[in-house]
Amino acid sequence: MAAGDVKTEYAASSALTISLINLATSSTFLVGRESTAWDNSTNKYLDLLLSGKITTGTTPTVDKEIRIYAYAEIKDGAYPEDITGTDAAVTIASAAERDAALILVKVIRVTATSDVKYNFGPISIASLFGGEMPRKGGIFITHDTAVNLNGTEANQEISIVPKYATAAQ
Repeated sequence: MAAGDVKTEYAASSALTISLINLATSSTFLVGRESTAWDNSTNKYLDLLLSGKITTGTTPTVDKEIRIYAYAEIKDGAYPEDITGTDAAVTIASAAERDAALILVKVIRVTATSDVKYNFGPISIASLFGGEMPRKGGIFITHDTAVNLNGTEANQEISIVPKYATAAQ
């Protein structure tokens, strides 16, 4: 490798803290769960790659959706209205507020089959924010499958893989 070559590197994946077990359905996609925010202020990663699996519950309704949204810090320590940056249940006041404050990351269409694991990703977080990695942020997940999500913790996994660049000396 010649001096000055820049290469992409990846840090170890880590779980994003969000408890999706038995997450209730929301016909309006306004009730769901937010993750604990990641904090990129120290490592200054260029990107995070979001992946995971979300498992439906028993007898979901066909052609319904699981939606994943991203949120970011809007100023020092402050998140969009109704978002706290912690693993918590969230009710967003309106679809207009949700759509103004959050970025739709992924829509997963579901079947009527019980306990199906839907894998997604990897999805670049930086690409969602115009190519710039937010200092702090997280995700919000909601669904309208007409039943709670699967109740087994191992069937719900969300992870992030940090991406950075290294230069040869």
